Amino acid sequence: MPRTKIVGTLGPASNTAESIRALVDAGLDVARINFSHGTHDQHARTIATVREVSEAAGRPVAILGDLQGPRIRIGALAAPVELEVGGTVVLVPEDVASGDEIPITYADLCHDVTTGNRVLINDGLFELVVTRVEEPRVWCTIVHGGKLTSNKGMNLPGIAVSAPSLTEKDRADLAFAVANDLDMVALSFVRRAQDIHELRALIPKTMLVVAKIEKDVALDNIEEIMQATDAVMVARGDLGVELPFEEVPIAQKHIIATANRMGRPVITATQMLESMIDNPRPTRAEASDVANAILDGTDAVMLSAETAAGHYPRLAVEAMRRIIHEIETRPRPGAHSHLDRRVVNGVNTEEAIAAATVAAVRMLEAPLVVVFTKSGFTARIVSSHRPSVPILALTDEPRVCRQLALVWGVVPRLVPTARGYDHMVAMALREALDLNLVTKGDRVLVTAGVPFDVPGTTNLLKVETV
Repeated sequence: MPRTKIVGTLGPASNTAESIRALVDAGLDVARINFSHGTHDQHARTIATVREVSEAAGRPVAILGDLQGPRIRIGALAAPVELEVGGTVVLVPEDVASGDEIPITYADLCHDVTTGNRVLINDGLFELVVTRVEEPRVWCTIVHGGKLTSNKGMNLPGIAVSAPSLTEKDRADLAFAVANDLDMVALSFVRRAQDIHELRALIPKTMLVVAKIEKDVALDNIEEIMQATDAVMVARGDLGVELPFEEVPIAQKHIIATANRMGRPVITATQMLESMIDNPRPTRAEASDVANAILDGTDAVMLSAETAAGHYPRLAVEAMRRIIHEIETRPRPGAHSHLDRRVVNGVNTEEAIAAATVAAVRMLEAPLVVVFTKSGFTARIVSSHRPSVPILALTDEPRVCRQLALVWGVVPRLVPTARGYDHMVAMALREALDLNLVTKGDRVLVTAGVPFDVPGTTNLLKVETV
């Protein structure tokens, strides 16, 4: 049973019941809804379909809503504009642009940049350098040019952009996410912990937050962001524009290692199997990229356009699954021995129980850890210690069951509320046998909290025999 999870973006190539069923059968664990594209009506239909397919398949599939964030873009151009190297271009808010000026969607650019700053467009394919600023216009020299078309994204590496972390569109998308009971939301262009706090004020406490690390300033504030969020995403698209491309692999390893130490699930994303948008198999470099993210300690690997708009969405998920299987079934002495777990808010009972559980697994050679959880917290903490065996997480909370589909090594199952410890263990052993996770005579580690129906009370560790 795979421990690394698969996140797949749904879109025109994958939003029908048939295609979603194919992705789930291939191994999809989390369905990503990209709010940068599509309408709320379209997303509502997709969400309903995911839930129907998940229920029919008998396995939880989480739904992640990805907010667009304060994305700066080129505005609408009447026709493509040829930017010639060495020439000059004027950037101006779209509501006042005229003549040969280039309209942009961000009115405060003139307040954020200064002479010498770099402006990158379309994932860095165009590069400009600011030479003059007079409100509301910004003059730039063209370093790398080409034919510019409408709506291309813009990045300002090394610049503290004053745009709010949540746009009006984001707030409308958040309201939709809450109304449709999404399991988690991803916040784009996170810069500091305060961005997370502002988002949390608008959503239920039970909805998880995924902080997308895609700005260089976020790397400077990575630990405070980790403390504030529930999970993180290594969003290599914009991160690879904000940073020199040769620095992205090291940044990825740093983010994953920090997330592992601080007990936060981490998703590695962007261009993982990019060639499979058009081809039925990945390149060797892509297979190595996915494998190395797994070896680094990522909880999940993500597909974007490969599943949303590509020609081979099911094959892309299957390719991910095959790479995961190959890496996880190969003997790796000392795997995860690099983990140096850091208790974020001081030593607590859950951390102590999790550490003791993983130690007991090694000593007893137990094939399974069973976690009874109300909020999912204990299952995530046990996962962050990377035990060498599966974690069967049982909960009576449907949303928690779906959320745990993201977490490394966790096999989530929805069960009735336990009447007591004996009933709880009986359910666990029955589920474990049904899933072929154990055989009769095996010893398993059981963690839970007493009383059973109160979140945050994990205080029990026992050894049970199947």
